[in-house]
Amino acid sequence: MEKPIYPSKYMRITQGFGEGSHMGGFAIDEAGKDTGIDDLFAPFTGMIKKIYQSDANEIWFESLEPVEYPDGTIDYMNILMAHDNDVTDLYIGKVIKQGEKLYQEGTKGIATGAHCHMECGLGKFSGSGWYKNSYGNWVIKNGKNPTECLWINDEITIIDSHGYNFKKIEIQQQEEKEPEPPIEEEKKEEQEENSPTKEEEKTPDKSEEEKENNEEEEKDIKLIFSCEKDDLYAIRLKKGQDLYLKK
Repeated sequence: MEKPIYPSKYMRITQGFGEGSHMGGFAIDEAGKDTGIDDLFAPFTGMIKKIYQSDANEIWFESLEPVEYPDGTIDYMNILMAHDNDVTDLYIGKVIKQGEKLYQEGTKGIATGAHCHMECGLGKFSGSGWYKNSYGNWVIKNGKNPTECLWINDEITIIDSHGYNFKKIEIQQQEEKEPEPPIEEEKKEEQEENSPTKEEEKTPDKSEEEKENNEEEEKDIKLIFSCEKDDLYAIRLKKGQDLYLKK
């Protein structure tokens, strides 16, 4: 299950929720590394559900599966982003994986300096995706505090968190593999396995003893006569057989 990651590699929040034009909602403005235009990345694997180009090029992006919120909630999430200058590369139904480029900061609509207006909503996208609150501001449905929705990790540089405390995901290090024994040690072990034990050295194999005895006996045997054809002799022999006399 995915954990939604803060969508910018640099956190520099210039306006928090409940302030100015964000009254009555949980919107924050992310301005990135500097005054330039930075990319924003998909906080989770999701699908674009709506694009509204008549105002500030707003998009609504919804998770494909339930995600794990930092506050322990397990549910779908949708996020609203605004002010990208060009959204022609986006379309309704486009699926973007977690960590891939999703959006950009910009100045489309009412904006002072390049930034991205962001709001997180609990659950799936529904209806128009937003409503006008009592302060006259358009806010995402089922808006939720971003610190309860988005995680951060060591890949995100905190420039200005606006005093908010985002829960951190520790990047797990790969488990170290057990070191393989040195080649010399392997050879030594093989030699020890193949070398005979003391008992084996003391007790020679019986087949070796018999072989040695047979060799000694053959030394004492002398060739007397070779039969060249079948015939009657004191001992009947066949062609090719040898007669030996043991000393």
